[in-house]
Amino acid sequence: MRRTLFQLILSAALVLLISSCATLSGSGVGRVKRYVVESDRVPPSFDGATVAFLSDLHFPSKFTHRRLQKIVSRLRKEAPDVLLFGGDYVPSSEYVELLFSTFSSVKTAYGKYAVLGNHDYRMRDTIAAAMENAGIRLLADEAVCLSNEADSITIVGVYNPFKPSPVARHLVDSLRAGTFTLLLTHTPDFAQDCDVQCDLVLAGHTHGGQVSFFGLYTPVKNTKYGTRFLRGRNKTARGVPVITTNGVGSSRRKVRFCVPSELVFITLKRISVDK
Repeated sequence: MRRTLFQLILSAALVLLISSCATLSGSGVGRVKRYVVESDRVPPSFDGATVAFLSDLHFPSKFTHRRLQKIVSRLRKEAPDVLLFGGDYVPSSEYVELLFSTFSSVKTAYGKYAVLGNHDYRMRDTIAAAMENAGIRLLADEAVCLSNEADSITIVGVYNPFKPSPVARHLVDSLRAGTFTLLLTHTPDFAQDCDVQCDLVLAGHTHGGQVSFFGLYTPVKNTKYGTRFLRGRNKTARGVPVITTNGVGSSRRKVRFCVPSELVFITLKRISVDK
């Protein structure tokens, strides 16, 4: 009986390991993660709009050139309405042009936008130029309005969430007013640190821990809030939803264990509020 129970536990653990660590054929990442964000603040014409989000590419790493081509193919197939990048792109400037030029073939209805990560500041000018050439707009403590003939939503990008500038803080203070607002920041800690008031926060930086022992123990978290914003969908103390991606690549060591790399898709859904 004990042997049978042990075998069942071992089999379940192996299945979990394989499903968590395998790379999906044709996706370029370990998994495609999908979320639905419901809000009465989503404008009618943006009901059903899709946002693609990827962060922490660290190209090249475990995220190889072959996987880059696959992820771009997947994005082209999915045809999101907007594509967002969360920072930490390359280890050195020699890979900048190759990385971003590959994303130039991805077409979106409302554009492509990005923020920088902690590994990017020393290469800011090089990265900004490559992004511009690829049709990607770098948001450095800026807000951009995505508009159609009927409605609009706002995307805000934070330049340095580790040391927020006065401009960033002023921007945060005015977020809740007006349109549905999505905040793009490299680290999820910023959302709690600055008590942001917006409709959705997208972040990376943690890599989901990159290595975790079946979700029970994660040695390196890269967030001062422990497991609170480590990965997945969570909320700040004010109730603002934060989606933290595991990221695409790997840093320091080219290894992932039970924390699959991921490409994130968010569908915006309008809901009505009973009066």
